[in-house]
Amino acid sequence: MTTKPSSVSPSRTTCASLLRELQIIWDEIGESDDQRDKMLLQLEQECLDIYRKKVEMTRKHSAELHQYLADSQAQIKALALALGEVDSFSCGRGTLKDQLSALKPVLDELTLKKEKRVKEFSAVLSQIARISAEIAGTGVSGNVDDPGLDERDLSVKRLRELQSHLEELQREKVLRLERVSANVNIIHELSVVMSIDFCKTINKVHPSLTDQSSAQSRSISNDTLARLTTLTDSLKQEKQQRLQKLQYLGSKLIELWNLIETPIDEQKRFDHVTSLSLDVIEQTEVEVERLNVLKASKMKELVFKRQSELEEIYRGVHMDVDSDSAREILSSLIDSGSVGLSELLSSMDDQILKAKEQALSRKDILDKVEKCKFASEEEKWLDEYEKDENRYSAGRGAHKNLKRAEKARILAGKIPSIIENLTAKVKAWEIEKGIPFLYDKVPLLHTLEEYTAQRQEREEEKRKSREQKRLQEQHNAEQEAIFGSRPSTKKPLGQNTSANTMVGTPINRRTPLGRHGVSAGKERKESGRAHNVTPINYVALPKDDSVSRRN
Repeated sequence: MTTKPSSVSPSRTTCASLLRELQIIWDEIGESDDQRDKMLLQLEQECLDIYRKKVEMTRKHSAELHQYLADSQAQIKALALALGEVDSFSCGRGTLKDQLSALKPVLDELTLKKEKRVKEFSAVLSQIARISAEIAGTGVSGNVDDPGLDERDLSVKRLRELQSHLEELQREKVLRLERVSANVNIIHELSVVMSIDFCKTINKVHPSLTDQSSAQSRSISNDTLARLTTLTDSLKQEKQQRLQKLQYLGSKLIELWNLIETPIDEQKRFDHVTSLSLDVIEQTEVEVERLNVLKASKMKELVFKRQSELEEIYRGVHMDVDSDSAREILSSLIDSGSVGLSELLSSMDDQILKAKEQALSRKDILDKVEKCKFASEEEKWLDEYEKDENRYSAGRGAHKNLKRAEKARILAGKIPSIIENLTAKVKAWEIEKGIPFLYDKVPLLHTLEEYTAQRQEREEEKRKSREQKRLQEQHNAEQEAIFGSRPSTKKPLGQNTSANTMVGTPINRRTPLGRHGVSAGKERKESGRAHNVTPINYVALPKDDSVSRRN
């Protein structure tokens, strides 16, 4: 009968109780002692194997804990080294589990710090890689989010260095963007001025430069900057060349317009010549060519027009000019083609300018000559007037004649000083220029000297005439005292039938001082004629205000 095992609690069962229970069972079974010894030996062996296995497992676990502890310590040390922190942690003494428990929070903290630091490094390195690729112009190669971070150095110092490098690259990017924008703006302005397709031109440098909405996306590579600089310089040079060409064409247009006297309305067609477009320049070139052809046909006319202007200047200041000879020479030069028409016109322009300068230098003297001529004419009129015995008779214009005579006497008194001042100025002019001052081919100084001598002769004749008149009157008075007075008839003033009654007798244009300077002998002969003849230049007189202005 099988004995039921004792219902002893497993936790309270011991090897001895189990062995006793086994003995009881063997007794019931009737096992032999050899069999029992064999089975006990087997049990003992099995127990040893179990203990040995358990010890090995426990020893292995202990070794694993030691390894884990060492690995954790090494990991903490590596993390601290990578993060640039001082490894001052000590796990202390105690069981392995106590030491591991002390290491775990430190390791977790360092791991979290590393993960955060890795993110910071990755962000900085990604931006560095992106900007560096933009500057290099190679594009973004590989995964920018995984820039190949070396986790062996995650120190704050290294992070600061990378951040500083990133800031430098960002500043470099900003500067490059500014340079790109500046060049793009210059290219745009030059394109507008020269009527060039801006988008097509700038797209050849880099397609991103045509995108005006996002300036940050523009290419800033070395190649782009170099090509932009080259394009800008090229456009500036092109602009300068076009500007110089347009300035030349504009000056030629103005020159040709002035030469051929182009109407203003026709000139207005080229008010847009300030544009530097090729179309405008080509139109201007065509117009210049057309005007050059027209100029050749009108040049002879222009040359003679310049000659007429030159002659008019000379005649205006009483300078000698041989018109016929000059025109013959010009005709032969034009017909022979030995001198270019433009060169000939330029030469004549120089002559006209020189003639104007000469005329200006003679103006002061000529003004004084006119003043002297006027004074001389008035003096002559006064002489004629004073010969008229009826000058005080009441008649038409008598009061005007009296006024004119009064002013004429004042002018006549100033003639010597006028002549003296004029002579001094002429001499000074001749010393300065080194040539004689000619007035209608005659030296003016010679004319003045002759006039002065003749005037002195007239004054002497006047004196003698007055003396003779005084003696005659004295003789007449004596005769009247002896024989009595005789009636005499006098013509009223203004009834002379002479046709020459207008004011002023035409003067000899070849001498500046008129008939008074060249016909003194004739005047002396006429001075002995009857005194009752109405004088020339008597009736019509200039108004007082006009006489004052001429003075």
